[in-house]
This record gives sequence, C-alpha cells and structure tokens, in this order.
Amino acid sequence: MSIDNALQRVSTITQVLSNPSALVGSSAALTGGTAAPAGVTTPVGITTPVGITTPGATGSTGSAFAAALQNAVASASPSAAAAYPLSNTSSGLASGVAGAGAPTYGSGLGVGSGVGNQILSIAASQIGQAEQPPGSNNSPAIAQYRTATAGAAAGEPWCAYFASWAARQAGEPLGDQGQGLGSVSAIWSWAQSSGRAVPNGPGVTPKPGDLIVFGGEHVGIVAGVLPDGRIQTVEGNYQDKVSQNVRGASEASGYVSMS
Repeated sequence: MSIDNALQRVSTITQVLSNPSALVGSSAALTGGTAAPAGVTTPVGITTPVGITTPGATGSTGSAFAAALQNAVASASPSAAAAYPLSNTSSGLASGVAGAGAPTYGSGLGVGSGVGNQILSIAASQIGQAEQPPGSNNSPAIAQYRTATAGAAAGEPWCAYFASWAARQAGEPLGDQGQGLGSVSAIWSWAQSSGRAVPNGPGVTPKPGDLIVFGGEHVGIVAGVLPDGRIQTVEGNYQDKVSQNVRGASEASGYVSMS
C-alpha cells in the first residue's frame, strides 16, 4: 500500500470518529456496507462507536434486523380459525344468529340469559376432557361430572351426567329436587313436567345454554345457531370426550329451556 493511500484511509477513519452520524445515515451502515479490502483492519486502540457496525462485518446490525423482521412477519401469520371458537368467558361465547323467518322460540338468541350463558361457559371450559382409557366412560373429570347426579354409576354413558353437572355449576340443577338426571329420557320427562320442553319443528330456534335432546339417546348443550340454521353445540360423551360439534337443524328431537 502506498503512503498516500495509507494517509487517505487514516483521514477517513478520523472523519468517521469525529462525525458518526454521517455513517449511520448511509445505506452502507444499514445494509452491512461493502466489504473492506483484505488486510485492512481497524487501527489498534480505536474502537467502533456504539451503534455503528463496521462495514463488511458478518452479522451486521442491518442484516440481523432484516432477518428478524422477516421472521416476525412470518410468525404473525394467522393460523386457520376453528369452525366456531368458544371462549371460557361468557363475553366471548359464540353468538347465535336466527335463521330465516320469525322464530317461535329463542327470540332473544345471541343475548341469552345469565344462566344460559353460565351453563355454556362452564360446559365450554371442559372441551377436550376425554375418557381414560377411551371407551371406558370414565376419567377423573367424568367422576366429577357424576357428583351432580344422585345414584350415578361409574362406567355408564355420561352425556346426561355432564349436562347435569354444567347446570348445577351454573346454579340451575336438573330434576324436581335438583338431584341431577342420569338419562336423556329422564331429562326430557322432567322438562315436560316443568314446562321447559320445546319439541323441535319449523321456526324453533334454541338459545345458548339450552339443552339439545336427540330422542332418548343423547343430550348436549346449545352454543349458538349458524345463519343456515345449523346448531353449534358442546356435548359430553361425544367421541369419548367433551366435544364441540355442529348439528343439522332437524337432528334434534327437542330442546330444554334453561333460562
């Protein structure tokens, strides 16, 4: 290297140290800069000012920032939404939307009573609780559900136990004495005698928190109604666990009003 070139480089370094903003504002500082010629190093005893990256340095501030930004954008991409998300708080519960025509039942749909929303919130908090082992009709959680029904037996189908438990937790227990009910037929008989039974039919629209009954075989809890009339539910003992589900408008034989 010639003496003139050496003096020029010393002059450049001196200028940068005396006015760092000139380098910070340059595109080279933001992108990592142009690689320094081989064999040229920062003079001994001179440190790079804070916030300034030596041009050509591997992993420069600009390159690292660009990579971090790209990763942040990629990680912020929304995941596929659930068919209908349910929150464990009543304020976030799925809202029902009435279908075509004036409903003869559930005209307050999407608002719901305090009791109905509480039943739904409690039921939704259990989504994913499963039988242990599958097919056993048992687990620590299911044992808790049975405590809401007098005479409940381990190993028995538990959809009615689950509905009884959710209702009791919300302060609206099933049964004439609040004893809970262990079968779907018993739930429907009680609903009829207490004026809560609503047979399904044209124009019938349930409310969040109501029980949805399928003959004498199965019972769940209404979460909401989709615009096409299908019913969103939370059901115990569906596929061996507490599950979210969507039912056709005509599937249910009736509903039990819980508000």
